[in-house]
Amino acid sequence: MKACLECGEKIMGRSDKKFCSDACRNAYNNKLNSDSNNFVRNINNALRKNRRILEEACKEDDKGKISKSALLREGFDFTYFTNTRTTQKGATYVFVYEYGYLPLENEQYLVVKDRKVPS
Repeated sequence: MKACLECGEKIMGRSDKKFCSDACRNAYNNKLNSDSNNFVRNINNALRKNRRILEEACKEDDKGKISKSALLREGFDFTYFTNTRTTQKGATYVFVYEYGYLPLENEQYLVVKDRKVPS
């Protein structure tokens, strides 16, 4: 007889079964994937927080300005973004999903919302 990979109980039923129950199967796979899931979860949380901060700064006419110190005070992490886009004039916007920011003078940032993204 085979033993459950999670709890070691004897397995009854099909010959290719690896777990005695759904609970054991779920627990085994959760342990197996916990490291990579935590890594991805932490990055997604940082991206969501960055997006929320940019959304707040971009209330009027899908544009806004905010200082670097205000972004940092809100917990913005410049390490995490989804993509960059360079305009024909050479300005590079950094995007967090549909919200982008462009560094200006005096540690100010222009925040824009991509109009191509459906609401």
